[in-house]
Amino acid sequence: MSENENVKRSRQKTAGLLKRFVAYYRPYRKLFCMDMGAALLVAVIGVVYPIITRTMLNTLIPERQYTMILVYGLVLLALYFVKMCLNYFIQYEGHMMGTYMQARMRSDMFAHLETLPYSFYDTHETGKIMTRMTNDLFEVSELAHHGPENIIISVLSVVFAFVYLSTINVPLTLIVFACVPFLLIISLKLRRKMRKAFRDTRSAVAEINASMESSISGIRVTKAFTNAEKEKEKFEIGNGMFQKARRAAYSAMGRFHSGNTFVTDIFNVVVLIAGGIFLYNGQIRYGDYSAFIVSVNMFINPVMTLINFMEQFENGITGFERFCEIMDEKPETDSPDAVDAGQLEGRIEFRNVSYAYDEDKNVLRHVNLTIEQGKTFALVGPSGGGKTTICHLIPHFYDVLSGEILLDGKEIHTLTLESVRRNIGIVQQDIYLFNDTMKENIRYGKLDATDEEIIGAAKRANIHDYIMSLPEGYETKIGERGVRLSGGQKQRLSIARVFLKNPPILILDEATSALDNTTEILIQQALDELCRGRTTLVVAHRLSTIKNADEIAVVSDGRIVEQGTHDELMKLHGQYYELYQLQFRANGGMM
Repeated sequence: MSENENVKRSRQKTAGLLKRFVAYYRPYRKLFCMDMGAALLVAVIGVVYPIITRTMLNTLIPERQYTMILVYGLVLLALYFVKMCLNYFIQYEGHMMGTYMQARMRSDMFAHLETLPYSFYDTHETGKIMTRMTNDLFEVSELAHHGPENIIISVLSVVFAFVYLSTINVPLTLIVFACVPFLLIISLKLRRKMRKAFRDTRSAVAEINASMESSISGIRVTKAFTNAEKEKEKFEIGNGMFQKARRAAYSAMGRFHSGNTFVTDIFNVVVLIAGGIFLYNGQIRYGDYSAFIVSVNMFINPVMTLINFMEQFENGITGFERFCEIMDEKPETDSPDAVDAGQLEGRIEFRNVSYAYDEDKNVLRHVNLTIEQGKTFALVGPSGGGKTTICHLIPHFYDVLSGEILLDGKEIHTLTLESVRRNIGIVQQDIYLFNDTMKENIRYGKLDATDEEIIGAAKRANIHDYIMSLPEGYETKIGERGVRLSGGQKQRLSIARVFLKNPPILILDEATSALDNTTEILIQQALDELCRGRTTLVVAHRLSTIKNADEIAVVSDGRIVEQGTHDELMKLHGQYYELYQLQFRANGGMM
C-alpha cells in the first residue's frame, strides 16, 4: 500500500471517529452553545486591550485627556470582570459538559460490555478494559470540553488579530503572517509521530493496570507462596514498557513543542526588525509600532493554543478510538426468529455437536447425548477433555461449530438468550460472590425476592444457621469475592442463590472438587436437595459423588467414549473402570 493511500485511509478513519464523537454532543446542545458563546465573548474582549493601548498611545496621552484615560481604564476593568465570569462559566460548565459526555460514554461501554459474549472475556484482560473505561475516557472528556472552545477562541482571535493589525500597518501584518506556513509544516510533520507515541503509551498503561489487577487479586496466593519478588519483577516489566513508551511520547512532544516555540519566537524577531525598519523610514508611528508589538501576542498566543490543541486532540482521539474498538465488538444477539422459551421442562439433547475455541483445534467432536427431564447426567474424564465446554454450550455462552443443541425439543438458536439462561442454574467450583451483604448475594438469584424467600433458600442450602450466628446476620458484608468466608460457606451461599432462582435445569461444574471430605459431605446434602426434581448435569472429579447418577458419560479428547450407569461402565473395564479403581486405591480402598 502506497504512502498516499495510507494517509487517505488515516484521514477517513479520523473523519469517521469525529462523526461518532460529535454525536455525543447532541444531548447537551444547549450547554454546548452557551459554552461556545462564552468562548466567543472572551475572544472579542481579548481584542479590546490592544485597541485601547493604541488609542491611549496615539491620542489620549499626547492630548492629555486624563478623564478619558480613566474612563477607558474603567471600561477595560469592567470588561475584564465580565471576562472573569465568562472564564468561570467555561471552566465549570464546560468541564461538566465533558464530564456528562464521559459518563454517557462510560454507561454505553458498560452496557455494551454486558452484551458481549464469553469469547470476548477469554481474550481481554479486566485491567485493560478498565483502562479504556477510565483513563482513556478522561482524555476524551478533556477533548470534548477544550477542543471546540480552543478552536473557536483561537480561530476568532487570529481573525480579529489579522484585521486589527492590518488597520495598523498592512505590510508589517503580511510579513508576520508569512511565518504561519512554516509553523504549520513543522506541526503537521511532528504530529504523526506524537500520535503513535501516545497510543503506545496508552497500551503500556493498560498493561500495567492489567498486571496490577491480576497481582492484587492474587495477593493471598502471592503471600502464601512468598513470591512477592516475582510479582514485583512481573510488574517492573510492564513499568519498564511504560517508561519506554513515555520516553518516546515525551521525545515526540519535546520536538513538537520546541520546534513550534522556535518558530513563534521568530515572530517576535521579525516584528522587532521589520517594525524597527518601518519606524526608521517613517512608515509607521511610534504609538502604532508600540501597539503592534503589544498586539502581536494577540496573534501568537491563539496560534500556540491551536498548536497545543493538536496534542490534546491526539490524546482525546486516541482514547476515543480505543473506546470505539470496544463498542465495535459484536454483541450477543438473538436470532431474528427467536422466541421466549417460557418455563422449560428440562430435556436436553446434543446432536452431533462440535465446537472449537480456535478454528484449528476442536474441543468437542461430534458429541451426541440426551438428558431426560428430571434425570441426573454425569460427565467424567481427564481435564481438558471438554466437560466444562459442554456445560457452557447449554446456556448458549458459545455458539456451536456444527450440530444442534435442543431444549425440550427446541433448537437453542430459536430461543432467546435471556429465556434460556433464566431456566438454568449453575454452581461452579470457582464461586464469584459480590462485595455485598449475605442477603444481596443470595438475592442475586432472584432480584425481586422477599426476605422470607431469601431465608427459605438459605435454610435449604444449610447456610441459614451460620448467617444467624453472625453479629449482623443477613446484613453481614462478605468482602471482595467472599474473602471472609470459607470455601464451604461460599459454596452454600451460591447454592442458596440457585435455590432462589429455582430453575428446571441445573449444572454442577465440579461444585465440590475444591472442598475437603467433611465439607463435601455437608455440601452434597444441600446439592442433593437442590437436584431433586430438576434435570441435572454434573461434572464430577470425585466419582463417589456420581455413582447414583441416572447416566454417566466419559468425555475424553472432545468425544464421549463411554456411556451408561455406574454398574454398566464398571462391567466394561474401560476408562471409567480405570478412573474408579485409581481413586479407589488413592482413598485407601474406601469409596
